[in-house]
Amino acid sequence: MSWFRRRKSLAERLTGTWRCATCDELHVGLMALAAFAPNPWPHAEEREPNGAIRLDGDFLSEDFCVLGGEHFLVRAVLEIPVHGLSEKFGFGCWSTLSRENFDKYLEGFDDGAYPDWGPWTGWLCNTLETYIGTEPQSVYVYPQPDRQRPTLRIMDETHPLAIDQEEGITIDRLIEILRFYGHAPTE
Repeated sequence: MSWFRRRKSLAERLTGTWRCATCDELHVGLMALAAFAPNPWPHAEEREPNGAIRLDGDFLSEDFCVLGGEHFLVRAVLEIPVHGLSEKFGFGCWSTLSRENFDKYLEGFDDGAYPDWGPWTGWLCNTLETYIGTEPQSVYVYPQPDRQRPTLRIMDETHPLAIDQEEGITIDRLIEILRFYGHAPTE
């Protein structure tokens, strides 16, 4: 099969139904990846309901995290365009917010009416394949309407992830990322 036909075939599979070469499960559409919690989360993989949020001690829900009553985080999406695909690849990850911006986010969470649409600033708190190691990376945090998770942009325009967010990645690069996390289509 020619390189072009192979790429087209992979693109078609990533946007349709495809079987994972690692886990052997069927996936539909472009798979987004997600981190369960921010890297510094010190507890088991258990979440509480969003409505039970506590601002003291440690708290983790589907959308909010508080560490020691001092660090406030939100689940967000870091998006990367993929050449040849209309849909962006998304990585669900966690970003810090200042207490002030965290309160603003909580205030607008249910109705999407944020008193300040940002962008806010934060620190990306998850390792992302070869892009981000264990040190946090500064990000812009953009709140979204309709209970959609905020989107993130890397602040340092020279960072490889910021460049890929701007210019996009190839399907081969997307498959490398998926494979790194244990999910990639059979070839």
